[in-house]
Amino acid sequence: MADDPDEPRDPDEQPNPFKGTPFEQLFSGLGGAGGFNLGALGLPANFQGMPDLGQLFGQLQSLMQPYDGALNWNAATDIARKSVAREPDPVPSRKQTEAVADAVRLADLWLDTTTEFPSGVTTTAAWSRAEWITGTLEVWKVLIEPVAEQSVHGLKGALPAEAAAQAGPLLGIIGQAVGAMLASQVGSGFGELAGEVLTASDIGLPLGSAGTAALVPTNITKFAEGLDVSEDDVVLYLALREAAHQRLFAHVPWLREHLIGAVTDYARGLELNAESMQRRIEEQMRGIDPTNPESMQQLMEGGLFDVPRSPAQSAALERLEVALALVEGWVDEVVGQATAERMPAAARLQEAVRRRRAAGGPAEQTFAALVGLELRPRRLRDASTLWGSLRTRQGTEGRDGVWLHPDLLPTASDLDDPLGFREEATAPDSLDEDAFDAELRKLLDGEDGEEPEHPGEKPA
Repeated sequence: MADDPDEPRDPDEQPNPFKGTPFEQLFSGLGGAGGFNLGALGLPANFQGMPDLGQLFGQLQSLMQPYDGALNWNAATDIARKSVAREPDPVPSRKQTEAVADAVRLADLWLDTTTEFPSGVTTTAAWSRAEWITGTLEVWKVLIEPVAEQSVHGLKGALPAEAAAQAGPLLGIIGQAVGAMLASQVGSGFGELAGEVLTASDIGLPLGSAGTAALVPTNITKFAEGLDVSEDDVVLYLALREAAHQRLFAHVPWLREHLIGAVTDYARGLELNAESMQRRIEEQMRGIDPTNPESMQQLMEGGLFDVPRSPAQSAALERLEVALALVEGWVDEVVGQATAERMPAAARLQEAVRRRRAAGGPAEQTFAALVGLELRPRRLRDASTLWGSLRTRQGTEGRDGVWLHPDLLPTASDLDDPLGFREEATAPDSLDEDAFDAELRKLLDGEDGEEPEHPGEKPA
């Protein structure tokens, strides 16, 4: 609401440093004695008699407590835990824990016959949903902090220089507000994802501690419903996939950084525009019903800071998507080999996993909307076909040798023609390191001696 020129002004009220900018209305009362201008949210000054608003604004107050970094991780974790607590989340029993350990041990024995990479498992675990949150939190911080930092710091860059100079300390408050709202969104998506994941590496990223093969029995039981397959077979099949992920990440040391680097590149490409941000926020605020606390909750969870992707982000997401597809395709290929003669239900389980990854669940869609990253590869089938074709022509050693360096990896165009990847190549006599290094130097130098611009791209 516009200021009334006849209304006496509070002498302690600070002038609005955003006057004349697209942020004028949004932050019109931010620096006043009362803190946030709730009138800008479309809420009346008198909240008496309104249901459950005390709880909601208590959550808002907790989000605004001081914190370090670009995102309030304590608040995000608390929101995620409360989300999983809406349904029963029992701690796995001793029997379930032992069943997971037995399944992983058997899985490793089967995988020994399908890949040159030795076991990467050092310990096993059966996690509740809440334990999945705790067990993967540190890796999520590494993945999400770059996006959060760019979102928070990019807000200052989105302002005109004069407005940024006038804002002074208020920019810190605004940054804290943005970080708090992001924490709410990330925490909600994180909690929803915890209700869906089956293993520590279920989404193709190394989320758990190195060497820890973990399964989530509560979610596995839910996933097994309607598959017409025994739950023991489901546990064993998922243990095979988890153990295969552990082998790959343990023995391809650059792979973890390769994936995280793609996320960092995504964050660098984030471009904030002040005017478009204000328009997006105003559109969502118009939908708030002051008598309905759920509408406020939807504002906090509904992608408030979602912005269009820049060209740099699109390129980074393509690299991430290809890398995830190659990881999941390799896992699909080696598990298919391991189960071909041993598990009649494997083909049915493989198809169920593929459908689940292709479609994605509500949790994945929620998280993608909040963070902007699609964590499930779309091209799993093409990647699995590529790895299988390469094994047929070059053998297991030749297939696994592609992981020796990121510049040897198939590209997006290779996935368009998976059967044509290294079509003329034949099986090597051995992976001699000196000979391999010489060939690798030729590949990296190319005819013009220039290295590829991005890992995973082939030289011209």
